[in-house]
Amino acid sequence: MINIVRLIGGLVFMGLAVMTLVAAPARPLWIAGLAATEWGYWIAIAALLPLIPTRGQSRLGKTGAALSLGAIALLLMPVIRANEMNRELPAAFDAAFGPSRRERAAESEDARLAPLVPADLFRPVQSRAIRFEERVFGTYEGRKLTLDVYHPGYVHGPLPTVIVVHGGMWQSGDNAEFVALNAYLAARDHVVVAINYRLAPRWRFPAARDDVLSALAYLKVYGHEFGADPARIAILGRSSGGELALLAAYTANEPGIRGVISAYGASDLRYEYEHPAPPRVLDTRGVLETYLGGPPSKADDAYFAASPINFVTSSSPPTLLIHGALDSVIRPEETARLDARLRDAGVKHIYLRLPWATHRCDRSFGGPCGQAITYAIERFLDAVMMPAAGPEAGKRKTEDGKAPAAAGERERARRRRAGVGPREH
Repeated sequence: MINIVRLIGGLVFMGLAVMTLVAAPARPLWIAGLAATEWGYWIAIAALLPLIPTRGQSRLGKTGAALSLGAIALLLMPVIRANEMNRELPAAFDAAFGPSRRERAAESEDARLAPLVPADLFRPVQSRAIRFEERVFGTYEGRKLTLDVYHPGYVHGPLPTVIVVHGGMWQSGDNAEFVALNAYLAARDHVVVAINYRLAPRWRFPAARDDVLSALAYLKVYGHEFGADPARIAILGRSSGGELALLAAYTANEPGIRGVISAYGASDLRYEYEHPAPPRVLDTRGVLETYLGGPPSKADDAYFAASPINFVTSSSPPTLLIHGALDSVIRPEETARLDARLRDAGVKHIYLRLPWATHRCDRSFGGPCGQAITYAIERFLDAVMMPAAGPEAGKRKTEDGKAPAAAGERERARRRRAGVGPREH
């Protein structure tokens, strides 16, 4: 019996591990792939069980053990590949935007040192306390549109601001999505504004885009009340929110937009209609027809107007594109097309292609994808958000009003927390 259990365990672990290599053809397998790629190092620990030697091990038991051993190797590959980015990704940012402004990084004592910090795979990321408030920025047909503001309470002066646009295929979701990153950035001297917007099918395009622009206008008028700097704004969106973030950034003609970030986002909706996801993963064409009012043959103008790729110019803001190579919801080829268009237009940008990752891979904030994306976002914001003028802008003060510790001490403490350099004993 133990040998049969060992074989079944090996088959299960190997079945999960295979999802680190292929794009999912069906929604349940996409969920399994997400677990395998972002929590696989935990699953690998469980996969050690069939390797425990027992008496009377048969060929079935040995086969199960061999399968488990192979599964462990595959389940650890995302971590290994993410670790390779510790050298590659900083070099890519240096080439695109120049060396990191270390003086700002030193001020933010908890800034990530590398795309992957192995210890963070097993521990929660520590953040200082932040302040949170909800505001109403619009009303449509009796429904209030709200935004959540995350901001540090210990900083005086206008701060760089990130508008966050949630995903959900334009039909679902809200601004409570991925709050961990919002809090993380707010604790590191940013104001984060996570917005809600009108959803299809009740409100079709361009309602959602207009709501992003309305939030931007609200921020310019009222942002000073919670420390936002309207001259230093970045827009961040995931999935369908990536389309809205890119579209707003490329069409708003707003000099205060310093950059835009799209994580596994849509960018060319006609291309997406012609290259849909596997039907058992997502009804791509049905989603687009609901959002845009029909197929391209009937709503061609809407498909054009909703596709950020059509609005790239040499003056488009710097852009960070992030996509997993195993994404079967929104194909990475769509982002590769936008990458090429930005390159042809001479726009400063980075395309972070994660070879092991699938859609919504940053669901695990401390996983290999979550860490790499957080590093890239933080490094990108550091590059595009120039400090505000004035000697007092953005200076942090502690609760008693005193200046924080010296930058050198902060840097040493930060390195000790990340496991880099010598520790004090």
